[in-house]
Amino acid sequence: MFKISAQFDSGNIEVIKAESPHDIRLNIKKDNGSDFYQWFHFRLTGAKGQLCSMTIENADGAAYKEGWPDYQAAASYDREHWFRVSTVYKDGQLTLQHIPETDSVYYAYFAPYSYDRHQTLISTAAAHDGVSLEVIGQTCDGRDLDLLTIGTPNSMGGEGKKKIWIYARQHPGETMAQWLAEGILNRFLDDTDALAKSLLEKAVFYIMPNVNPDGSVRGHLRCNAAGRNLNREWESPCKEKSPEIYYLRAKMDEYGVDFALDCHGDEALPYNFIASFDGIPNLDADKLETSYQYQRALMSINPDFQMEKGYDVDPAGTADLSISTNQVAHRYGAVAMTLEMPFKDTERTPNTETGWSPARSIKLGYSCLDALSLTFNRL
Repeated sequence: MFKISAQFDSGNIEVIKAESPHDIRLNIKKDNGSDFYQWFHFRLTGAKGQLCSMTIENADGAAYKEGWPDYQAAASYDREHWFRVSTVYKDGQLTLQHIPETDSVYYAYFAPYSYDRHQTLISTAAAHDGVSLEVIGQTCDGRDLDLLTIGTPNSMGGEGKKKIWIYARQHPGETMAQWLAEGILNRFLDDTDALAKSLLEKAVFYIMPNVNPDGSVRGHLRCNAAGRNLNREWESPCKEKSPEIYYLRAKMDEYGVDFALDCHGDEALPYNFIASFDGIPNLDADKLETSYQYQRALMSINPDFQMEKGYDVDPAGTADLSISTNQVAHRYGAVAMTLEMPFKDTERTPNTETGWSPARSIKLGYSCLDALSLTFNRL
């Protein structure tokens, strides 16, 4: 007997009708306290060798319905290797078609990054020499907010090092962001990585791989447990409703910020790109140029990254200061950037089997440190 289930970490689906594997009807549940929805993650069992047709009926009302055309859903038998399956968006509905090779297969909007893997990542990093873990607060659901510090604040001569912040998954459904953060951490945990060592001689790194663990576990696309879009909370975060940003920004106030990379995923655009802080008040043109030099360096290192396509640039003085990159650049005089990766695939460097994937996100994370090394002298 076949079955659809989603009662697990980051699971999200509602079964409307499941009388036959050939006509399964589904809905995506909204983020708690919000109208946002798009993330799905469910398990199909008992349908080995059968052509399964799974239609998400409410796809047209999703947060970013422009993300559905040319999109292919992710699937996995072992929750390690994720591949893409036939997916068609038509008449406001999204239909996945697949013949499972086993009696257990998972489908998701993008390859999930589990809370268990997050805890393993944090524990592994914290056990490494030169890495310290600080629980900076708790979420609405009572989960720890983990901040990793890599390196020591001062050099041997007492000169202050640069403060580099890297944080991911303000939007919990954008799991590629934490895969990228894992790639960055992997370099620092590799004692043979000369470039990582050289950066630690000049900088201390503050890394928060998952800013929104509640939303991640709940299977949200964009919000925390209280229904707050955390990347619109940076101007005046609320300790009760957006504690994640309240505590994170407080630590930035305490430690200082010279460079910040906020890692995300974009539903619609099939590109890796960076949004900068062009529209903030009292713009420092030299720091803005540093952000563009960083992008050019990243593009020269990793062909998956490009600069031609991305978001429209904010006109001078019009930036939304509730957004992380704008607020951090304005508040601290820092070079701040939002790195976006696709849920689909990269248009110019496609991989038909996996699309954009965890492995490619990890490699882009590696490249982010190379680009930082090339532009570090401008910070």
